[in-house]
Amino acid sequence: MKTLRRISKNRAFTHVRILAAVLLVLVAAALLFLAASPPAVAQRSGRPQLLTPKFSTAVAFDVSPALRSLPRIARPLPFPPGAILEVRPERRKSEGLQAHRVRPYRADGVRQLFSLTPTIPAPLLTFEGMSNQDNFNIFGGRVNPPDPVGDVGPNHYVEMINLVYAVFDKAGNLLMGPVDTGSLWAGFPIEDCTDPSGDPVVLYDQTTDHWILSQFTTRGLDDPTLPFYNCVAVSQTGDPTGAYYRYAFITQADEVDGGYFFPDYPKYGVWSNSYILTTRDFGLIDRYGISVYALEKNKMVNGEPNARAVQFFLEANVTPTGTVPLELVGDGLLPPDIDGNRRPINGAPAPIVGTQDDAAGYGATFDALNIWELSIQWKANPVASLVLATQLPTAPFDSIYPCAPTSRDCLPEPGIVNPAQYLDILSYRQRPTYRLAYRNFGMYESLVTNQSVEAAPGVAGARWYEIRRTGSSYSIYQQGTYAPGDGVHRWMGSIAQDKKGNMALGYSVVNGVDVFPGVRYTGRLSGDALGLMTLGEATIINGSGVQTTTNSRWGDYTSMNIDPSDDCTFWYVNEYYTLAGQASSTAGWQTRIGTFKLPGCN
Repeated sequence: MKTLRRISKNRAFTHVRILAAVLLVLVAAALLFLAASPPAVAQRSGRPQLLTPKFSTAVAFDVSPALRSLPRIARPLPFPPGAILEVRPERRKSEGLQAHRVRPYRADGVRQLFSLTPTIPAPLLTFEGMSNQDNFNIFGGRVNPPDPVGDVGPNHYVEMINLVYAVFDKAGNLLMGPVDTGSLWAGFPIEDCTDPSGDPVVLYDQTTDHWILSQFTTRGLDDPTLPFYNCVAVSQTGDPTGAYYRYAFITQADEVDGGYFFPDYPKYGVWSNSYILTTRDFGLIDRYGISVYALEKNKMVNGEPNARAVQFFLEANVTPTGTVPLELVGDGLLPPDIDGNRRPINGAPAPIVGTQDDAAGYGATFDALNIWELSIQWKANPVASLVLATQLPTAPFDSIYPCAPTSRDCLPEPGIVNPAQYLDILSYRQRPTYRLAYRNFGMYESLVTNQSVEAAPGVAGARWYEIRRTGSSYSIYQQGTYAPGDGVHRWMGSIAQDKKGNMALGYSVVNGVDVFPGVRYTGRLSGDALGLMTLGEATIINGSGVQTTTNSRWGDYTSMNIDPSDDCTFWYVNEYYTLAGQASSTAGWQTRIGTFKLPGCN
């Protein structure tokens, strides 16, 4: 800013500053009101659906050798050297559900319009996770996207990506791996599980001190007579490099069109008496819906072969056999995942959360969070139910980002002039982004999650929510969209709370000028003004290279987790690019793991 020489100019500038300060306070007050108060639309009660539970038993079980001594399966991927395998490409007709915007852009109702002075602590530790080079070393080829996910236990951090996994100690030292995900299932009775198929999720269950590693199977995509499976491995002990109880749960047959449903985009969560799984199901021809599973946790952690599962299939009404309105399931629902030492009240239903946008063309008439409740009693004759508990109207948001030439070509990168190489925001998928982090604070239960949105015209931002359940009543306690006006896109986030109720939100960043794909985080303290990330922004890793693939895929999820040892330390994993990674491959992505604490949590 230039120096003002004349007194009259100084006085004028002073008045401008005062006026700007007043406007800033008014904006902050308006944001606070919007974040703390429900939208003008009254809360809608849930529409009951007639959903039938389907009970089954694991179709295969065994006990693995210790992972540290498992034989590796020598089976290179069947594509030419240097090729890029796209994991989970577009699927059949139902995959075209991502719709165009049905109305002009509408301003985000709770966008954080200014960036506060950074007071957020720097990372305690960052270290390199796995990279696409690990895929090349194992398979002779590379894949895209990475889908980075991880979790932390008392002594270890376990990371999974497409298509490998590794175990680190908490100082960032590699203890085991990288190993391809198929080798995790070496010798298992269901051979399909030995394929490195992808979409992995890793959980640490601190209620039982067990690790859960998972992936789906994909052989049925090539042969429609073959079934699909959800493959789930549960550690015998708290050592993630030890032996595992391995289970396979078959997906349902498509009794209308034949074949089996493919369980796309699986997401897992730890609940009190179950491991909860949601999938995005595609039939052989047109059938589409969301499945919600509960897996019998007690038997799985004890290694009993007859562990049971219950499944509810919410078939969307985009096909003649569907009965559930599409906007109520969208492109996926998230299961809750417990953080902290206080479990849900015994018998409390598990909240399952989705999102809807009235501009997405899915039939929604208002922007909202849809909350389903799953109840299960694992008796000799088990009883289960899944009901739509409520719809919570949110502040306005737009999830349909202006992408071209395809719906995945969205966010520019420095030096990239071909729009077909822009990065995928994935906001058009009508679903919240992993995780749905749950905490029981005694007087209330809290759930936090997020989704990518168009925060301003042509600018990606992270919309985040805190949902509270008091008794059986739900409310949006606060919400905000983190998108300070600096021209940087923030997307593909994950959010969690520490034991004090402080929140941290991690995400990817990029712009088309000088911000290469990197990893940052922001946060707020529990007593701060509602709806704002008050601590500013910190960096886990700055990128120095760009992705040049024309499939534009970016990791479909990331993971913010809490260290169970102190219930304060956040662990976050996401992808980024270096110049060397860019030079090695059009998809030479890497992952970075970072840890940090927020003030006041000891």
